[in-house]
Amino acid sequence: MENEFVSKKLYEEKKAPSKSGFLMLFITIVIMLATIAMMIGGGILLSQENNIPGAILLVAGILLFCLSFLLFGGFKVLAPNEALVLTLFGNYIGTLKEEGFYWVNPFCSAVNPTASPLSSGISQIATTGRTATGTTAGTLSKKVSLKAMTLDNDKQKVNDEMGNPIIIGTIVIWQVINPVKAVFNVQNYKTFLSIQCDSIVRNTARRYPYDTSAGGDEKSLRGSSQEVADIMKDELQEKVNIAGLKILEVRIAHLAYAPEIASAMLQRQQAAAIIDARQKIVEGAVGMVEMALNKLGENDIVELDEERKAAMVSNLLVVLCGNKDAQPIVNSGSIY
Repeated sequence: MENEFVSKKLYEEKKAPSKSGFLMLFITIVIMLATIAMMIGGGILLSQENNIPGAILLVAGILLFCLSFLLFGGFKVLAPNEALVLTLFGNYIGTLKEEGFYWVNPFCSAVNPTASPLSSGISQIATTGRTATGTTAGTLSKKVSLKAMTLDNDKQKVNDEMGNPIIIGTIVIWQVINPVKAVFNVQNYKTFLSIQCDSIVRNTARRYPYDTSAGGDEKSLRGSSQEVADIMKDELQEKVNIAGLKILEVRIAHLAYAPEIASAMLQRQQAAAIIDARQKIVEGAVGMVEMALNKLGENDIVELDEERKAAMVSNLLVVLCGNKDAQPIVNSGSIY
């Protein structure tokens, strides 16, 4: 069903029919001045007892003066990185995307589902805990912003590949590249993006462990955060193509174990660090003992039998691997 819906192209983006706003403003002012002159002329004729021509001129002037106010409803101003999706009696007629001062059919209406009060309320309920930098909550502007915006998704508790509960939060940088798809293909593209982001984060976090064992080459959420974020970006982009959105970047802003296992995992990490440190110490101590025995044998400083070598190795290992400073003991006798 999803592929069938995506394959249906509802509308192709096209430029809306429009005229220069400055030209139409001049024409509107001229029309209003002409209607004022007609009303004045009709009043003069009525005062001279030319009732029928004066009345016709006066009524026509009043009607045209009132109708000229409709022309002001067609003036539109677009700032950089803004777009207007226009419909005429429910039919899509085009999109304005270039900044400037325009005049369009006064009966045209701009469409932006995120601008209605009802949609804004639903969006806030559906995206509780999320903020979109660059947007104003509750705004009623019908313009679709083409600027890069940031979705700060709420922290979520999910289970990683090993079943450990973790807390993960993401930041998504996105923008609208096709206003027609954003307006007509989904109910509310901001809510749609937030929900899809939740889904992608959960599915991706379940496929990777929080951290890998020492020496492992497997991807993990902590050790391969950038690679995991790129995977999230590609999957999220595929999901929001229907809404005409472009995902610029996905970042993992927060990653930690859930509070109920955080202390246990900290002890595990500490134990792993102690084992690694001890391993390094033992490897270094064995190398130093071997070097000491070789030097003593090469320089003929002292001849040691196997038993004395064993005692020397034992003493050196105790000194080099111990946690505390060794206490020297002077032995004046013999081990035999």
